[in-house]
Amino acid sequence: MNRYLYILLSVLLLCLGSQALGQEKLGNGLEIDKMVHNFGDILLDSGPVSCQFKIRNTGNKPAVIYNVASSCGCTDVQWTKEPLMPGKTGTISVTYSNDEGAYPFDKNLTVYLSDIKKPVILKVRGVSIAKKQPLSTLYPIHIGQFALREDDIKCGNLEQGGQKSNAVTVANISDSPIMVSFEDVSSNLSIKVSPNPIPAQSTAEMSFSVKADRNLWGKNHYWATPVINGRKQSQRIGIWAFTKENFSSLSEEQKAKGPRPMFKESTYSFGKVKKGETVHAEFTLKNEGQQDFCVYKVNADACCWSHSDIPVAAPGKSVTFRVHVDTKDMPKGEALTIVTLTTNSPLRPIVNLFIAGWVE
Repeated sequence: MNRYLYILLSVLLLCLGSQALGQEKLGNGLEIDKMVHNFGDILLDSGPVSCQFKIRNTGNKPAVIYNVASSCGCTDVQWTKEPLMPGKTGTISVTYSNDEGAYPFDKNLTVYLSDIKKPVILKVRGVSIAKKQPLSTLYPIHIGQFALREDDIKCGNLEQGGQKSNAVTVANISDSPIMVSFEDVSSNLSIKVSPNPIPAQSTAEMSFSVKADRNLWGKNHYWATPVINGRKQSQRIGIWAFTKENFSSLSEEQKAKGPRPMFKESTYSFGKVKKGETVHAEFTLKNEGQQDFCVYKVNADACCWSHSDIPVAAPGKSVTFRVHVDTKDMPKGEALTIVTLTTNSPLRPIVNLFIAGWVE
């Protein structure tokens, strides 16, 4: 295909695809243009930086932004105080002081909206640097001319029935513009780069969104292969998200009557083992709730591990299961493995268990 025709078609496809990533539904007819603003790389001596979030009322009744609370005094926030009438748009204006030192920053904004029970969490993030450095140094993962800080990217936590969006800064480390698209994109993942083409020796924002799937629980990876100026690359980008159950439709009484796991011990201590031995950790739980308890998925932060089946625990019943951890790839010394259970318990949707000891 002619290179310039390819670029034109890619631009058209990206414009169409951007509609899927351009708005986030907050509920009750409210939409926001983004959940995260990434300032990218900013010089420490460049002073404060500002951005805006736009909330549009697509419903049929007025809405109000009650309050916006910042997680840090370094972030000043102003927002539209008057009611948002149907069809109107309000803004949340944010200024980051950029005086905390040459570090990455990631600040939360907690937004309280009318008729929405849970506050909405927005983020402003970036990296403050002491002096200008080559993009190839700031973005060490190189996929052709396309560069990232990391190739295993966190999207965040999401609940069933919803989706989670995030964004990271990427770079073009070449001396010519590059057009970036993606192939072999995992189901439930949307991803795009803006601006596109990325100008020579410049940065862009790679935004992505993961949609929850009831066949996927706990931590899961989603993949995309970059295509640079029409050439498919050999290296994939991994994006991971953690999916848990959505209990928002339950009343407090219903949640209290749900399954409730109580563990005999949350930590299994294995003492000392020789490197290469397999640890067999055993955990016992009793369901003190009024409904059956089950585990949707087990995750662990170990390299080589497995687990036995975890039976469904009827009310009042106890069950035991085992987690097997191979220590061959663990460094010698103190060892800690975190086992994470994704469950159907409204009071304990996520349970963390610990396997601790010493590898000789």
